[in-house]
Amino acid sequence: MREGGRRRTGAALLVALAASAPASASGPASGSASMPAAARPAAKAVAAPACDTFVPALPNVSRSQCVAAQLADSGARSVRGVPLYLRDLPDAGARLRVLVTGAIHGDELSAASVALHWIGLAQHGPALPQPVHWRFVPMLNPDGLLARPPRRTNANGVDLNRNFPTPRWERDARTYWEQRTRKDPRRWPGRKPLSEPESRFLHEQMEQFRPQLIVAIHAPYGVLDFDGPSVPPSRLGRLYLDQVGIFPGSLGNYGGVHKGVPVVTIELPNAMRTPLDAEMRQMWVDLLRWMGERILPAASGAR
Repeated sequence: MREGGRRRTGAALLVALAASAPASASGPASGSASMPAAARPAAKAVAAPACDTFVPALPNVSRSQCVAAQLADSGARSVRGVPLYLRDLPDAGARLRVLVTGAIHGDELSAASVALHWIGLAQHGPALPQPVHWRFVPMLNPDGLLARPPRRTNANGVDLNRNFPTPRWERDARTYWEQRTRKDPRRWPGRKPLSEPESRFLHEQMEQFRPQLIVAIHAPYGVLDFDGPSVPPSRLGRLYLDQVGIFPGSLGNYGGVHKGVPVVTIELPNAMRTPLDAEMRQMWVDLLRWMGERILPAASGAR
């Protein structure tokens, strides 16, 4: 967290944000990931209340940058009732749909910041010649992000990136947690796949939006990972490809290996600080270049 932010407890931050979200007669109850049609990406932007809460917790994000991102309440809620915000940037002629996620682990604050910076670049920065439909979920785990100190897991203590329904999850996820992590509580996969409202929300996004590419922003290992079909990018900015394997219940395993959607996993080098602005822009440019070479031709051929 940057110095000088308003000093509130994590619980107070969560209460403030939940209270500021506009009520919806058809909206889900707290903890539900269902998304009523009226609350889908066309939902009214509620950027200011969201930014008042999140900006003090995030590195290298100004309130004006956050407001300009025009985050919208998706209608889904975290375990503690905090809205799960998204930004949808459709284009009528787009043949490629890309889903970008940040802060699935709440203690990876820089991941949310980079996602917010990239929303600005998607609107006003370098672009591909062909239009792209972008969808951003910059803060998938708000309960973990707003905790003091921030924590990897959600409010139920579940590692959301081990909670996706990969094949043989019931056997492999628990075995991996018990034997490989020695029951590390930061990596508990949960009682069952999609047990958490946040992972259900992202799963619903994948089913409804049908992305042809998923970009998951993490920290702090300083590498580039990849799962699924296509030739992976060799580098994005200063991050070089280093495929680290797959894990039961992970988004890369579920999306890339099981569903056949390319998943680029960006591991920023520091969870508490973003790269320099110029480096974040270079990562964006490199991502677009790779998409133009490898992903866009396949998406165009499928139509």
